[in-house]
Amino acid sequence: MTSLAWSFRNSSETTSWEVNGWAGVLLCSTSGPMAHSVRRDAPELPDFSLLKRLARDQLIYLLEQLLGRKDLFIEADLMSPLDRIANVTTLKQHDVDKLYKVEYKPIVSTSDQLCFLIRPRIKTVKWICDVVNADKAFGRYRRYKIIFSPQKFYACENLLEEQGIFGDVTTDEWSFYLLPLDDDIISLELPEFFRDNFLEGDQRWVRTAGSALHLLHSVYGPFSKVYGIGRCSKMAYESWREQVEEGEQRARQAEIGNVFLIDRDVDLVTPLCSQVVYEGLLDDIFRIKCGCVEFGPDVTSSDKSIKVMLNSQDKVFNEIRNEHFSQVFGFLSQKARNLQTAYDKRSGMDIKQMKTFVSEELKGLKQEHRLLSLHIGASESMMKKKTKQDFQELLKTEHSLLEGFEIRECISYIEEHINRQVSMVESMRLLCLLSLTENGLLPKDYRSLKAQFLQSYGIEHLLTFSKLKQLGLLVEQQPGETLTVMESRVGKLVNDKTAGKLTDAFSSLAKKSNFRALGRRLNLVPKSDEEYDLRVPRDMAYIFSGAYIPLSCKLIEQVLERDGWTGLEEVTRMLNGHEFAVTGSNGSDARVKTDSQRIILVMFLGGCTFSEISALRFLGREKGLKFIVVTTAITNSTRLLESMLDNHA
Repeated sequence: MTSLAWSFRNSSETTSWEVNGWAGVLLCSTSGPMAHSVRRDAPELPDFSLLKRLARDQLIYLLEQLLGRKDLFIEADLMSPLDRIANVTTLKQHDVDKLYKVEYKPIVSTSDQLCFLIRPRIKTVKWICDVVNADKAFGRYRRYKIIFSPQKFYACENLLEEQGIFGDVTTDEWSFYLLPLDDDIISLELPEFFRDNFLEGDQRWVRTAGSALHLLHSVYGPFSKVYGIGRCSKMAYESWREQVEEGEQRARQAEIGNVFLIDRDVDLVTPLCSQVVYEGLLDDIFRIKCGCVEFGPDVTSSDKSIKVMLNSQDKVFNEIRNEHFSQVFGFLSQKARNLQTAYDKRSGMDIKQMKTFVSEELKGLKQEHRLLSLHIGASESMMKKKTKQDFQELLKTEHSLLEGFEIRECISYIEEHINRQVSMVESMRLLCLLSLTENGLLPKDYRSLKAQFLQSYGIEHLLTFSKLKQLGLLVEQQPGETLTVMESRVGKLVNDKTAGKLTDAFSSLAKKSNFRALGRRLNLVPKSDEEYDLRVPRDMAYIFSGAYIPLSCKLIEQVLERDGWTGLEEVTRMLNGHEFAVTGSNGSDARVKTDSQRIILVMFLGGCTFSEISALRFLGREKGLKFIVVTTAITNSTRLLESMLDNHA
């Protein structure tokens, strides 16, 4: 057995690691992951595998409606989710002959029955119309079935009618709303939700979010209380309530007590920050897709890539996923030594002991060794890439922006970043972070940075700037809109007892972040003069090296502590309102904390980052709660900003 000691060059009990960007030189503990104050009475999570079985059974039923052998065409972004629900073998067992990816070109299938599993998109429906009309032109008769997932829209059916094939195809819906990615993460796998809803104003997915909530309520509810903030959250809640009132009410034991809905545009700062927890960093660098990551030869130390499922079943990953990256090295080093010790104990065994070892332990040790090697390789690969990017300087700039210090130096760093053409998305991210934290850019800074960006990356990004402005991600301060003036206007509104609704003065603050004022009122930015021990984190700020507590998670913490929005009126008005707190049909005494009431379902509309999930897991450990994160998609700064680019229109 090859020794694992080589995996880390420094493996003494207290190793000083020179870690570029990971909070400088850190003492690397080799006794395991960082210490958390864990409450042992945390409740058990519900079993979400039932959601997979429901989705698989419905898909099989829909496929069997088309009797006989058939070819199945699958839209590209449905292939990974489908693989988690029903593999190729399952599909073959139900008369699916050949599988094709939708590629928007003439098809080569010779089957007499074609089934299309697609998202409700005009482009895809138009392609299907072309396929059917091409068959008609050649005098070929086939049967066609379109299965829309998660639902079909009127616009799609209208196009079928316009193209003259409405009577030639049958249509159906696969109500595949929720994909469990792990024990506590469920995704709708709708990355377009953010762009469609918050940029385009297209609310078609709101009903989908309401239906997803209704499914969870039907299987794991009834919910005791529902909290929320954001316009989209309020609409999704109302859509869900309509569906509840239309259906049958059944008395049953609740498995989920409370629900919190939050719009992504309530907190746009958090997804723009560099992720430094292990799982978040993996996503930023390797792109976790549908709970799976592909490691290349630089990680596997071979000539081929390998796909790895990242979830709690991976024991090595489960112990480091929420850790600050600077703490991961010590844990992996200790794990390697422990594994080596377990292998070495074979040397003194007799035949009977060896037989027991082989039958009971060896397989598990080999699996752990394989996973450990992969995570060591991934850590070293990430370290090399981040060191090459001068990650320490980047994090220092981000932290200065969050704290509001040395802004001119930050602008100079961003200018250098743009002029060196380091990375267009990275430059855009820093510009947006500057704008959000400073409540907009001064006119001269805005014009100068915009001109430099367009010169470096191309004039075609003028439209991108327009989109960023529309979302409030990158805006120019108007005269009289300095931070002090803005905050005084907000304060006047809050203190005006006669104002029963938002005044015109407050409405004009729409799409402004008010980050500084929110940071002070919610203590989002810990004092920088205090040393932050990442080995023993004291709050959720550890996910950003102690520099910032995510606004989204802080709001959830505050609302749960207060059992509502009372005392947070000033905060909600700075966030443009749309907050609500409703007691559900299972509204039992809040003082009696049953297991279900200590399970909180948090639904992010517009995407959620792995850093926020890690923060909520930390909060759960501190408070004796369990959080289930339901999100329209896993997001990060790259995905969020790429959705703004022209070629994604």
